[in-house]
Amino acid sequence: MKCFTFSPCEEKEETTTTPTKSLSITSLFTGRSWTGFNSQTVSDVSTASAGRTNVYSFSKGQSNLKVFTFAELKAATNGFSRSAKLGEGGFGCVYFGSIKSPQDPATKIHVAVKQLGRRGLQGHKEWVTEVNVLGVVDHPNLVKLIGYCAEDDERGIQRLLVYEFMPNRSVEDHLAARAQKPLSWAMRLKVAQDAARGLTYLHEEMDIQIIFRDFKSSNILLDNQWNAKLSDFGLARLGPQEGLTHVSTAVVGTMGYAAPEYIQTGRLRAQSDVWSYGVFLYELITGRRPLDRNLPKSEQKLLEWVKPYLDSRRFRLIVDPRLEGKYSMKSAQKLSIIANKCLSKNPKARPKMSEVLEMVNQLFGTTPEGTSPRPPPKSPVHAVPIVEPIEPENVFVEPTEGKKTSEDTPIKTKRRFIDIKFGGLSRIWPSKLLKT
Repeated sequence: MKCFTFSPCEEKEETTTTPTKSLSITSLFTGRSWTGFNSQTVSDVSTASAGRTNVYSFSKGQSNLKVFTFAELKAATNGFSRSAKLGEGGFGCVYFGSIKSPQDPATKIHVAVKQLGRRGLQGHKEWVTEVNVLGVVDHPNLVKLIGYCAEDDERGIQRLLVYEFMPNRSVEDHLAARAQKPLSWAMRLKVAQDAARGLTYLHEEMDIQIIFRDFKSSNILLDNQWNAKLSDFGLARLGPQEGLTHVSTAVVGTMGYAAPEYIQTGRLRAQSDVWSYGVFLYELITGRRPLDRNLPKSEQKLLEWVKPYLDSRRFRLIVDPRLEGKYSMKSAQKLSIIANKCLSKNPKARPKMSEVLEMVNQLFGTTPEGTSPRPPPKSPVHAVPIVEPIEPENVFVEPTEGKKTSEDTPIKTKRRFIDIKFGGLSRIWPSKLLKT
């Protein structure tokens, strides 16, 4: 089966050269119910000067999100102190915090507070999308959004998001070469299963279909029980309306993960996420990033590098050597077969995520569905080394197609680098957190 013919994964951001006017976010919330606040409401206001509007909304039901004041979140993070900073990315900074539990105000819970940087319209759109998506979804394999803050103050608009705290960082952190102890094979299978469950829910188990559009290892976080959860929904989009095959949109994503037909045409389908999932499976198998400029040229692109080794005799040469042989060759090869199905050049030939999940479940053999293989032993927080930020591989480029496609097509795109966003943040674990 030919599964690997694709063009290099590049990324273009939805940007505009038209200045955006300052918005009072609080005025958009005042006097409105949750169902009245959606991405269309905000986008219609914030893009008026650009002469275009977005016509999609994720808000389909009542949200249980808590509305925080800026003062509350400032106190929760010790004044957004440097000692509470978990990392910094394209969205802004993420801080460790403690708040009163919404269910039991007498107890405190740990949270991650993400503060939007000053990125103008695009950052604002991603913030709105994140609130809209995570405000209505509910699944154990999606990071829970607890609440948000949108206030004006003397410094301008303050936009923050409050998530459940994911103490075991991202899957990318545990696959990286700098990781002291890589994920075991059993945990990699569990991560593959959890991620497939999350995507299946988004694609097939709601009244609406949500396409993640930025599925990657840095956007898969691990909770205190080592359950994997999808995070960072700022680029998510509604799937095509009934009777349509795709959504036409500007191309956004991450190099190495984005589906080739989406890059070339801007036509977004749920199958685009399936392709990204297939890339991720090879990342789990090999322990390598989809694109690594630090490797020899012939090994930089993961999917190109593995092609000659997929026969049974040479397959072991691509399995992550840090596993030290402690894995099932049979299950690794079966996982590769699933990846190949996801990486079919023809998007119509790719399986649905529910079908992918069923295939992954079969890899567990006698392991009952829903149970977790034994996780690696936890290290105390103080033993976690300082992790330097990963050099970003996301690049925005001029569109290769001359045709303008949709309301999301940028007025002007430009080449520039961006930082990795919240899913890949893990720069420091503060010593002051040890007593919390």
